[in-house]
Amino acid sequence: MVIKYPNGEPYRLPVDHTQSNIKRPLLSSENDVVFGSRGMTLEQTINETNIYYRQQQRAVVYKKPTPIQIVKVDYPQRSKAVIREAYFRQASTTDYNGVYQGRYLDFEAKETTHKKSFPLANFHEHQVKHFQNCLNQQGICFTIMRFASLERYFLVPATLLLKYWQQQTTGRKSIPLTEIIATGYELQIGYQPLLDYLGAVDQLIQKTQQKN
Repeated sequence: MVIKYPNGEPYRLPVDHTQSNIKRPLLSSENDVVFGSRGMTLEQTINETNIYYRQQQRAVVYKKPTPIQIVKVDYPQRSKAVIREAYFRQASTTDYNGVYQGRYLDFEAKETTHKKSFPLANFHEHQVKHFQNCLNQQGICFTIMRFASLERYFLVPATLLLKYWQQQTTGRKSIPLTEIIATGYELQIGYQPLLDYLGAVDQLIQKTQQKN
């Protein structure tokens, strides 16, 4: 199957060279047990964490589906259809959204192999604008960042991204790790859930309330 961007360029799944060759299956249901995150992508880790949160009724968070336009379908059999070519119908916003204790959550998951900073090029302008729109409605917005070379995870408020995004006109191309450590919240890989980010969300909510 070929999926293309609206400009006709083919979409290729990114290859994460920082991951091991060990392949773990995704949870087939919300009753499966998770024993670790070795060899998993950041997206898989967050997805399984969200399943655990839903199981425990702590939060309801899902990954947003990306809408596509199917343009070519083959029918090898009358009862079967195979998609051969498709396009992304529109630019996506952010990766995840949901509700936690009556609050709207909206966040992005990003990773880098850089050790001292997080490149702004990992984000798109429409994602930054979406964060700003959600913040204007009192949403809780953030990015979960993974520094793959360091194997460190951070929950970073969207306000920090907006601050550095606006500085690109001055030549700024990344967010320093020192600033991420000072402003964000470091997360730890665990057992259940794999990446417990809700504790950091609680701190972000508390900090936001103090400012208001």
